Amino acid sequence: MSSVEHTQIKADTPPPGMRIERDVPITMRDGLVLRADVFRPDDDAIHPVIMTHGRYAKGLAWQEGYSYMWQIISREHPDVLEGSSNRYQNWETVDPEKWVPDGYACVRVDARGSGRSPGYLDMFSAEEVLDFAECIEWAGTESWSNGKVGLLGISYYATNQWQVAALKPTHLAAICPWEGAFDYYRDVCRHGGIVNTFVASWAPKQVFGLQHGAGERAPRDQNTGELVAGPVTLSDEELATNRADVAEQIREHELCDEFYRERTADISRIDVPILSAANWAHHLHTRANFEAYTEAGSTQKWLEVHGLEHWTLFYQEYGLDLQKRFFGHFLHGHDTGWAEQPPVTLNIRHVDGSFERRGEQEWPLARTQWTKLYLDPNDLTLSKTDPGHPGSRSFEALGDGLTFMTPPVETKTEITGPLAARLNVSSTTTDVDLFLTLRVIDPEGKDVTFVSGIDPRGIPTVGWLRASHRKLDGARSLPYRPYHTHDEVQPLAPGDVVTVDVEVWPTSVVLPTGYRLALTVQGKDFELPGDGPWPTFNNTQMRGNGVFVHRDPVDRPSDRSNSETTLVSSPDRPCYLLVPIIPF
Repeated sequence: MSSVEHTQIKADTPPPGMRIERDVPITMRDGLVLRADVFRPDDDAIHPVIMTHGRYAKGLAWQEGYSYMWQIISREHPDVLEGSSNRYQNWETVDPEKWVPDGYACVRVDARGSGRSPGYLDMFSAEEVLDFAECIEWAGTESWSNGKVGLLGISYYATNQWQVAALKPTHLAAICPWEGAFDYYRDVCRHGGIVNTFVASWAPKQVFGLQHGAGERAPRDQNTGELVAGPVTLSDEELATNRADVAEQIREHELCDEFYRERTADISRIDVPILSAANWAHHLHTRANFEAYTEAGSTQKWLEVHGLEHWTLFYQEYGLDLQKRFFGHFLHGHDTGWAEQPPVTLNIRHVDGSFERRGEQEWPLARTQWTKLYLDPNDLTLSKTDPGHPGSRSFEALGDGLTFMTPPVETKTEITGPLAARLNVSSTTTDVDLFLTLRVIDPEGKDVTFVSGIDPRGIPTVGWLRASHRKLDGARSLPYRPYHTHDEVQPLAPGDVVTVDVEVWPTSVVLPTGYRLALTVQGKDFELPGDGPWPTFNNTQMRGNGVFVHRDPVDRPSDRSNSETTLVSSPDRPCYLLVPIIPF
């Protein structure tokens, strides 16, 4: 890779002790030039690098581009704003004013086809990942670099960390994917085989709206006055031909084929130190941070799990301290106390919204009491006792479904870990989509909700499965985490009963005495009961699932939606939910 002269488009006055270089060129293997902003100490010393590479425009102010989230963090967590002028806040990346003084160079790169970088926009593609690897190697050889590059960012800026780390760039020294998917099929695009419409609603605004060439349609950098997605302004037709149609890509690829495999990291190849930071409730990322932690090839890896909005703790003192101790140890070589960090740190969730921090040695927890709660279709109970008698009950695919409920717990009960369900179902058509929602019910019969990654009133956790995708990978499936191949469609014969195993994503909640656990089984996205008001984001009304819903009219045609599903249980084929109970 060639290194070319750094230029700065327009000077803005940086804080004392910081040097800023704008639109620094990084030349790729095919000659295309990506653009980066570099924030580094104003000295002649060498420093480790914290890098991001992605789609959200390096020059776009968080306050302007993501005002909804900025308002929440400013109102609910004003401590985040302290100690910084907040002039360089950029969505889901680190604040340079809080990292450069500690001797880091912060590098933000606009990915190919986004922001200030030209080229064809194809999210999470092999080409994009190769670009990222070349950027890492570039940063590791610059005169101001100590040769160690760390990756730290949220969501998109976490997902592609898994991808690029699997390529093993020479100068990559450590990664911290903060709430980032890695399985493009199972985590992002097709939950249980069902199209997740979030991608189609998110991409036009947050990715295509910042495509290189959006030019005058996009905002300007508040520090330099330059167009964040310029400098050129292209026509709508030119922009469309210069990007992949992500919604159509997902519709065209129903099974987990090469398209998804190209965009899914081989986690086992990763060998650098990892801090995998998970959120208990994010319908794109939760599963991934746990799966990647357990499957990564690295011998030095840590798991941290938290709650609240998926951007909040990243910026709060708790997250900053965690990140700086990790990178201080691996990039600076400082004694930060990281050597004493437990392999797993869990912030256990309580029904009042509080958290209890606890160090653990493994995931799932070795002391877990895996407990089967049996579904009885006759009386809609959820019980540790096998009903021992046959039963069946039907529901309309787009109706309220069936809700099974435990008696009030007699002692405080902690549920922490992954879950799984085994159900026997039939349909009046050749397929059925199953949506399983775990709920916590208070003594007054009301749902207990939690601030989730996106939704201020989120459900505890959820699982999905299209019954025709019920085929399991026997080598990779575990009793508490079924793994579906998604490599063939096995249609149902109308009226015939099939057994399905449904993965329910990990969760944590402590039930006080008198509270109950419930499982709702239906053929559509669960919605919390009541009149709201319900917040809306990306044109989606959030009623427990945030913006992660499954309403694609092509993927879910009317004949399937108008079907009837029957849940069947018998002594030799019981239905149950496997729950991870942690003894006190």
